[in-house]
Amino acid sequence: MTAQAPTATPDTKTKPAIDLELLVASDEDLATPYRVIIENDDVTPMDFVVAILVTIFQLTADQAAGVMFEAHHTGHALVVVLPLQEAQNRVYAAHTAARESGFPLSFYLEPDV
Repeated sequence: MTAQAPTATPDTKTKPAIDLELLVASDEDLATPYRVIIENDDVTPMDFVVAILVTIFQLTADQAAGVMFEAHHTGHALVVVLPLQEAQNRVYAAHTAARESGFPLSFYLEPDV
């Protein structure tokens, strides 16, 4: 009787795709303030949105609830204005946390002009 070696099976879990847009920015662009905008969706729970706004964007619970409700009612809301690099880092962290939890929570940036 010969022992049969166990066979490896491929990992069937797939991670959701994260759409990353790489920006090439000058020093001037990095210093320009950018608006972080949250977009409403019908899937992400409100308490999760508030938690992200508090932990990643450092809003108070009351501020986070206000931003979340504005996005819920109007489709989007201003979260915070930050230098480009910091805004990109926080949006990346928020998107990563949301995707790891299975939610489509989305933010985008626009120049604060």
